[in-house]
Amino acid sequence: MGVIRPEPFLHFESEVIYNPLTDRRLTGTDRGYEELLALRSGAGSLEGIAGELLAALKDEGWLVGDLGGDGARRFRLKYVSMEANVNCNQACYFCPVSTDPRADHNMTMEFYEAIVGQLARHKETIEAVSMVHYNEPTADRLFLDRLAVLGRYGLAAAVLTNGTGLTPRRVDTIIASGGLRFLSVNLSTLDRERYAQDRGGDHLDLVLRHLDYVKDLEIAEHMEIVVLGRGDAHHRDDTAAIALRFAGSRFEIKSYEVMDRAGNVPLGLKPATPFRRLCGCEQTGSRPLQWVHITPHGKCVLCCQDYHDKYVVGDLNEQTLEEILSGPEMARMRKWVYGLEEAPDDFICRSCIYARSE
Repeated sequence: MGVIRPEPFLHFESEVIYNPLTDRRLTGTDRGYEELLALRSGAGSLEGIAGELLAALKDEGWLVGDLGGDGARRFRLKYVSMEANVNCNQACYFCPVSTDPRADHNMTMEFYEAIVGQLARHKETIEAVSMVHYNEPTADRLFLDRLAVLGRYGLAAAVLTNGTGLTPRRVDTIIASGGLRFLSVNLSTLDRERYAQDRGGDHLDLVLRHLDYVKDLEIAEHMEIVVLGRGDAHHRDDTAAIALRFAGSRFEIKSYEVMDRAGNVPLGLKPATPFRRLCGCEQTGSRPLQWVHITPHGKCVLCCQDYHDKYVVGDLNEQTLEEILSGPEMARMRKWVYGLEEAPDDFICRSCIYARSE
């Protein structure tokens, strides 16, 4: 097996070690936790680890041998972002759609089902297929048809929406077909004037009617309302008002301060200076190891922050999903994200608040 060392893609956090390739965690009370920390810091050695524990750390993927040139071709597909249509009916100030809208495009159902068929080969590890990138999924006239395709292939769906297209008829249809894994509604305020100003559309009354209909229905295993804002008094008051209005419902209310989308919008949270030493990604898991982002044109891009498709890792019109996820371009991105190779100075992760850095 050659030289044994800690898995190079481990996430060493304050009280946990996470392996995105096995989806396992070690905490301070687990055997092997202290030993891995010591190996990482250089204070420990393999010789100091008992044979039984050493074998267990190898078997569970915490320690690996010489991976050769294939180490960065490994992945664990846990999440999918699949944008079948470009359309969005709003222009939110915190989204690059508001400043740089894209040309309309819809993926054909034939191509959509072909991709879903490939995704289904990984359904044992995929938690959900998110139907969004920078679009509004319910603005797609084929929205329910696409949900049905996911269901036929045994894949759970996640819908992130502004709520405008979450009509009672659609809600009833979704529930009758088995429901969603996850529903997240972006609702930033109950003030109609500010809502229209923030989003470029006077949709608040419509959205609230839809949410009042669905709030006590089991449309998804997990339901949330996300309140995005600038972290100011308005944001805090808006969060409190929304939490009060939907108290006792199935919706969990979450509040997040907007971020600059790795430089794609001129406001929000961002790193004080570009990160120099990259060591991973922690945006709902590891984007390069656990995600695939599919555009309506069938291209696969590195990350949800890659609005302009600068980091294309493959094209499903020409390659299989497996070829892309285990291919050389995706491997190169993983090496850059985890600091196994030096990334370019303008690499997207250097400007992203979700990048891990030493």
